[in-house]
Amino acid sequence: MHVEPLTCAIGAELVGVNLADAIHDNGLFSEIRAALLKHRVLFLRGQNISRAEHVAFARRFGDLEDHPVAGSDPECPGLVRIYKTPDQPNDRYENAWHADATWREAPPFGAVLRCVECPPVGGDTMWANMALAYDNLPEHIKTQIADLRARHSIEASFGAAMPIEKRHALKAQFPDAEHPVVRTHPETGEKILFVNAFTTHFTNYHTPDRVRFGQDANPGSGDLLRYLISQAYIPEYQVRWRWQKNSIAIWDNRSTQHYAVMDYPPCHRKMERAGIIGDKPY
Repeated sequence: MHVEPLTCAIGAELVGVNLADAIHDNGLFSEIRAALLKHRVLFLRGQNISRAEHVAFARRFGDLEDHPVAGSDPECPGLVRIYKTPDQPNDRYENAWHADATWREAPPFGAVLRCVECPPVGGDTMWANMALAYDNLPEHIKTQIADLRARHSIEASFGAAMPIEKRHALKAQFPDAEHPVVRTHPETGEKILFVNAFTTHFTNYHTPDRVRFGQDANPGSGDLLRYLISQAYIPEYQVRWRWQKNSIAIWDNRSTQHYAVMDYPPCHRKMERAGIIGDKPY
């Protein structure tokens, strides 16, 4: 296996490896996992593997989870089908910078995403290094956000387009989660900037050291949250991947955000993702 970095900040392509072999080869899997921690997102071409092999490889990282909105493959639980077709011109849930399912109390560890069908051009996906985004923040901002916590909501994102009864049922099933604004990576110990498109507001901003009068909380907290979320937009923190059929991306959801570029209608774009259950951020 040869590891070819794609940018100085994030991302590497694995060459000369078949992921199906890593299902049973402990040494190969250990190399892949080490590369993932180092580069945060890994890419492979020409992975003509079955759905069962896709799921089996992803399960080497941990148990898999379903998604309450996106449909799963009926024969392979845990394999979520993200199928975009020309009759879905307004289905744009993906084109925002986000880490997957941070509205869960325990957001995913990461994911293994395979391209089944893609446009001849367009439909790329981008990832951003949120450890580097935190490292490069001004020191006074790091001090300001050190103890902040924030809400993450499926209701305010996926639920927003639903009828009110369905939206309320979704929130009852998945109440808004609260996470630290700066989480600690459980394996590397790095500090990660952990706010994204699912984040609605800070939960403990309104304290005497930040707010003299009620109006200090707004726009103060909103402006700060928007500033933090915007750090993922900085090109120096990013990598962009052009999909081909049977290309695969593996990413660490704890330290990255991603953005699926919606520039390809009226084409088909069919992806299958195995999301790996993670732990509660601290």
